[in-house]
Amino acid sequence: MKGAVDLDILIPEAKLSARVLELGSEISHVFRGGEPPVMVCVLKGSVVFLADLVRAMDIDVNVDFMSISSYSESRSSSGVVRIVKDLETDLTGRDVLIVEDIVDTGLTLHYLRRTLSARDPASLRTVTLLDKAVRRIIPVELEWSGFEIPDTFVLGYGLDHEGLYRNVSDLIVVPDIAHLVAEPRMYVAPLWPNAAPT
Repeated sequence: MKGAVDLDILIPEAKLSARVLELGSEISHVFRGGEPPVMVCVLKGSVVFLADLVRAMDIDVNVDFMSISSYSESRSSSGVVRIVKDLETDLTGRDVLIVEDIVDTGLTLHYLRRTLSARDPASLRTVTLLDKAVRRIIPVELEWSGFEIPDTFVLGYGLDHEGLYRNVSDLIVVPDIAHLVAEPRMYVAPLWPNAAPT
């Protein structure tokens, strides 16, 4: 690693945990008394959020996973979306909750909501951990949002760069994307000083 790297924490672990507990309570209240909702986790970034969210809920739930490809090489949403892994659950007549890690332009979520709406669910709602509303291109409905964040690139709590940093407990800001692209492991040593060098 070239020089020291400071870690800029946008949202610390304790604040993330507290907000997820609140969301779990709010969502449980809405779905209580009915058939278990289908929690649709959008892979891979939403996995950590989903795991904490379902444990914060005091109702039974069903969980399914969907993987979609939506980002161009420039890391900005292109609006071109394809399903890489589809759901195994029949959504007909079910209450469905899309679980997203981050919503920015809205293009991907718009596509996802339209696609899942065509499968005749009883209801369709969305919860996102992060809302980067400043980048919104198309309006999308967000029934629940954890935090609104500025137009900055973030890592941790499920969000990654080249598969790294998903297991960081805090949400950290990357001030220099070009530096990260050139040195994808630049944060490894500051985060995990005892990690084996590669």
